[in-house]
Amino acid sequence: MTITLRGDPPAFPPPFANELHDRMIEDLSPDPPNLRAMFAEHAPAPAKSIPLYGKGVDARRLLSQANTELGLALDSSEIDYLVEAYAPSGPPARNPTDVELFMFAQLNSEHCRHKQFNARWVIDGETKQHTLFGMIRTTQAANPQSVISVYNNNAAVMEGFEGSHLAADPETNEWTQAKEMVHYLAKVETHNHPTAVSPYPGSATGSGGEIRDEGSVGRGSKPKMGLSGFAVSELLIPGFKQPWEWAIGKPDHIASGLDIMINAPLGSSYFNNKFGRPYLGTYFRTFLTRISTNRHQSEMRGYHKPIMLAGGVGNVRPELALKNPRDVTSGAYTVILGGPAMLIGLGGSAASSVSGGSSSANIDFASVQRGNAEVQRRVQEVINACTALGLDTPIRLIHDVSGGGLANALPELVHDAGYGATFELREIDNADHGMSPMQIWCWEAQERYVMVVVQKDLPLLKLIADLERCGYSIVGKTTLSESGEKRLILLDRESTDIPKPIDLPMSVLFGKPPKMTKVVESRKLMLPPFDASLSTYIRVFRLKTFWRRRSIAYSPCLALAPNRSSSLLVTGPLEASLSGTKWSVRGRYPWQTWLFLQPRSRLASKPARPWRWVSDLRWP
Repeated sequence: MTITLRGDPPAFPPPFANELHDRMIEDLSPDPPNLRAMFAEHAPAPAKSIPLYGKGVDARRLLSQANTELGLALDSSEIDYLVEAYAPSGPPARNPTDVELFMFAQLNSEHCRHKQFNARWVIDGETKQHTLFGMIRTTQAANPQSVISVYNNNAAVMEGFEGSHLAADPETNEWTQAKEMVHYLAKVETHNHPTAVSPYPGSATGSGGEIRDEGSVGRGSKPKMGLSGFAVSELLIPGFKQPWEWAIGKPDHIASGLDIMINAPLGSSYFNNKFGRPYLGTYFRTFLTRISTNRHQSEMRGYHKPIMLAGGVGNVRPELALKNPRDVTSGAYTVILGGPAMLIGLGGSAASSVSGGSSSANIDFASVQRGNAEVQRRVQEVINACTALGLDTPIRLIHDVSGGGLANALPELVHDAGYGATFELREIDNADHGMSPMQIWCWEAQERYVMVVVQKDLPLLKLIADLERCGYSIVGKTTLSESGEKRLILLDRESTDIPKPIDLPMSVLFGKPPKMTKVVESRKLMLPPFDASLSTYIRVFRLKTFWRRRSIAYSPCLALAPNRSSSLLVTGPLEASLSGTKWSVRGRYPWQTWLFLQPRSRLASKPARPWRWVSDLRWP
């Protein structure tokens, strides 16, 4: 959409341009729009080869330059890894394409590979025994009871209870009820970077991505209930500034705390409601404080890059709860379910893997996705119809498409199955034919899933998708050479210059780049002494201004079921926010979820978590 500014502004674009338009899907212009150019069919943009080698060429410098220009967020060790991989003696033995580099960056981003959580930590000269992920996994290792699947599925699966599964038979269209164990699943994640850049779509797609994770557990599952939470720095409401608030500025292309809290809860509730999932739980708080680092220096700590927490619970049938690569055979079809390609949301995995505000505004805004809850609902109905068939489901393996787009989802899908694959780029459903191969392969969407289907089940999947009016594309097949080599090949039948934008051994993509090592020195902050008595706080409770403090946030209004959710503050030196939700499964088994947020204790205690989510199934 083009918005035309009439008159004679002193400068273009005006300083208030961001208030007038959404720069991701709208354009400001001093002239009337050129409709012919807007609706013209453009020739496909070509793939590019990055010339790393040649006489007098510094491969590392060129790759570092591409890293900055494309927003790849590669660290120094990954650049060295790629320079070596694409050397004349390396497996490809040629220059890389922009498709390959962008794919590698998304696959190996912090968002997808959690490099810092898997890093080796050296603190005060002492090498720690566990990684951060290792510390998290100790909880399940110490208490494995009732856990069906964790850390290797799209969401955690826990042992449920005797109940029933109600679903429509796709062949007879009759609703049937089968008695079986009802396992339940839970998922919590964050969508901080997109919400900071563009609060409404960032929060909406945060909830959309979490819903997709709930729907792609095992061989297909069903989301049931959603929750969200928001933490920002000061609100600084015009005309209502509070005495405890600090105004210290922010990066220009990151939204203010007030903008985030006006728009982000609406985006999250919109996606949940339009998808058709109850949105029952939430929390909200602000936090910004000055911390003394020594007698003469201090620093500010807060949520300029906000926390946007998306979570939920659902159910999965017991026979479909686990992913089993042995269900996949060589020559099986890879299928994309969902909407067509459009140039919205590119490079989100890499862009969200750097410090907030450190990348360019154009890269940040280009990386924010746009959600389509209606199309995602259609895909979920296809999954529901497939899971109603039990072990006869045509879905052999399923993955959601999120950060990194198809560049992450399709390679991970076939890698998890233990195969390579050959794909045809032009079989991908595409609404913008001017997109380059890199853009088609790497753009991100909120309504797509990828799956593996064997040939005999393909007609059934097509029938179900057509009944639900859900788009699909059959884009390739799993492969395994006679020598056992697993290779990822992307063909482009419309290109004569680069007919294979990707042709790599899977070992290059999923190899072992040097493991990150974090060497840090601890420091002790000058925190006020802990006061175990309540004498200080009892006087504070009597003040009217106390109930207007940033921590006293009663937030059921952020969810659309205020009679079922509650928020309160457990105040004191650690200032803990608590939000609770109650709901039930067919009125029989009450489920309680609680969200805890303790930013002050996070500053005082290294083992503390800034937030926690606890779900509790109460038996009658």
